[in-house]
Amino acid sequence: MSRKTDHTDTTSLENFLRPLVEQFGCDLEAAEVTPAGRRRLLRVLVDRDGGISLDDVADVTRAISKALDADDVMGDGAYTLEVSSPGVDRPLTLPRHWRRNISRLVAVTLHSGDKLTGRIKTVSDETADLDVDGTLRTVAYADVDKAKVQIEFNRPAGNDEPAPDTAGDAADGTVEEN
Repeated sequence: MSRKTDHTDTTSLENFLRPLVEQFGCDLEAAEVTPAGRRRLLRVLVDRDGGISLDDVADVTRAISKALDADDVMGDGAYTLEVSSPGVDRPLTLPRHWRRNISRLVAVTLHSGDKLTGRIKTVSDETADLDVDGTLRTVAYADVDKAKVQIEFNRPAGNDEPAPDTAGDAADGTVEEN
């Protein structure tokens, strides 16, 4: 059986890429091929617990490029390879997405139509506990229609708590950067 697949066969492409990405302790979040003029664009999204560095992306990119050069999974024709991490606007669709965003603020729409915004406190394989206005609310992933991390501009990186309100503190010489 030939390994050659149509470039639109995302499942075969993901099955080819997944073990390459996993060698680096990463998860394959998505792989898609889109037309880009005369070429195609192969966009690969990778991530892992604790985040992924630029060096990690470079290592994964080299491994994928080498494997694609040795195999015909992309078929004939030119393509451009792009490897990156998912953006903050990526929906939370798997338990690992929720786990990787513990302490972050998320907006959730449930299948019932209810909407809530809360901070992820704990997660399991089936549920996440959110602090919604001081009340702990357990949300089953099976009940979630859509969930996205909310961008918080006043929250210091790596801090589990929101930044204190510093309005009027400019006289102390501190400057807030965005």
